Amino acid sequence: MTQEDAAGGSTPRLRPIRGTLGEALPFWISLLIIPLVAFAATTGGWALLLVPAFPWWITSLLDALTGLDRRNADPNTPEKRLFWYRLITLLWFPIEFAVIFGAIRYVTHTDHLSGWEKLGLFFGIGIVSGTIGITYAHELMHQKNRLERWLGDLLMGLVLYGHFRSEHLLVHHPWVGTPRDAVTARYNEGFHRFFPRVLAECPRSAWKAEVARLARAGLPWWHLRNPFWRYGALAALFLVLAWLVGGREGVGLFIFQAFIAVWQLELTNYVEHYGLTRKHLGNGRYEPVGPHHSWNAAHRVTNWLLINLQRHSDHHIKPQRRFPLLQNHDERVAPQLPFGYPLTGFIAMAPPLWKRMMNPRVKEWRRTFYPEIGDWRPYRRMDFPLPRNAP
Repeated sequence: MTQEDAAGGSTPRLRPIRGTLGEALPFWISLLIIPLVAFAATTGGWALLLVPAFPWWITSLLDALTGLDRRNADPNTPEKRLFWYRLITLLWFPIEFAVIFGAIRYVTHTDHLSGWEKLGLFFGIGIVSGTIGITYAHELMHQKNRLERWLGDLLMGLVLYGHFRSEHLLVHHPWVGTPRDAVTARYNEGFHRFFPRVLAECPRSAWKAEVARLARAGLPWWHLRNPFWRYGALAALFLVLAWLVGGREGVGLFIFQAFIAVWQLELTNYVEHYGLTRKHLGNGRYEPVGPHHSWNAAHRVTNWLLINLQRHSDHHIKPQRRFPLLQNHDERVAPQLPFGYPLTGFIAMAPPLWKRMMNPRVKEWRRTFYPEIGDWRPYRRMDFPLPRNAP
C-alpha cells in the first residue's frame, strides 16, 4: 500500500486543484480575527471574549454544522497552482506584527480599558498568535524557500520561541513517539505536568541538536551558522520595539501574549501525539514513523483555520508537503479525535475529563496496532534507551 493509498485505506478519489482564489478562500478564514481584535480593543468588556471564542468555540460550532471533510487533493499538483493557498501564510507576519504592536500602541495611549481588560485583550491576541501565527510558522519552516523560512522565524520571534524551529525539525520529526522527543505526551501525563516539562526540556534539546549539527560540519557552537543567534536577535528586536511603542507596560503585554501563544502551541503538541509511541525494536532502535503515530481530525472548519494541521499523520510522512496537498488518513490506518484540535485542547485543560475521553482511545489504539505487545509499562514510562545516533 502506498502512502497515498493509506490515506483512505484504499486508493482514494483525488480532487484536482484548479488554483483559483475562490477555491483557496476558506483557508483565509483567519483574516476574520482582525476586525474582532479591533472591535474588542475599542469596546472592551464582553467584546474581549470574542477574540479567543473565534478559534476555540465559533470554529468548533461550525465544525458541528458542516461535518467532516475527507476529500484528498491530488498530491502531484504543480506548485504554481498553490499560489493563492500559500499567499495567506506569506502575508501573515506583517498582519500579526501590526495587530500586536498596533494593540500595544493603542492600549498604552488610551485610558478607556482597565488593567484587566488590557490583559484580556492580549490573552486573545496570544491565542491568535498561538493558534494561527505559530501554525503558519510551522508550515513555513518546513519549506526549502529561504523567504518562507525567514518568515517562519519572524513569526516565532513574535512569541519569543525561536528555538521551536530547531526542536521541531531536528528532534520532533526524527524522534516522535520515542523518549528523545519531549513533546510526545506520555500516556496518563496530564497537560499541567507536560507543559512545564517541555518548557524546560525543549530549549535544551534544540540547543544540543544544533550544536551536534554544527559539530558534524566541523564548526564550533558559537559559529554564526548557529540559528540561536538569529532567535536571540529577533527576540531582542521585538522586545525593544515593544518598549519603544508602549514602554514597560508594552513590554509586559508583549511578553504576556507570547506566553499565551506558547501555551496554545504546547497544548496542540500535547494533543497531537498523546500516548502514541513507536514500537521499540531493541538495541535503541525504533520502528519507522507511520500514519498511526499521530492523532487526526477531519473537521472541516478547524482544518481551514489550522491549514490542515489536523491531517497530522500525512504531515509526519511528508513533512515538506504543502498544506493544501496533505492527505486525510481514516480510522483504518490512523487514530481519530472526536473533535477538532481547538476543542480537544480545551478539554485537555481538565485532566480528569481528558483521561476519561482519551485513555480508552489509546488502549484501543494499542490493541489495534500492537496486539503482540502485552506489557505496556515501559512505554508508559518511556524508559527505553535512546537511539544510538540521537544528538
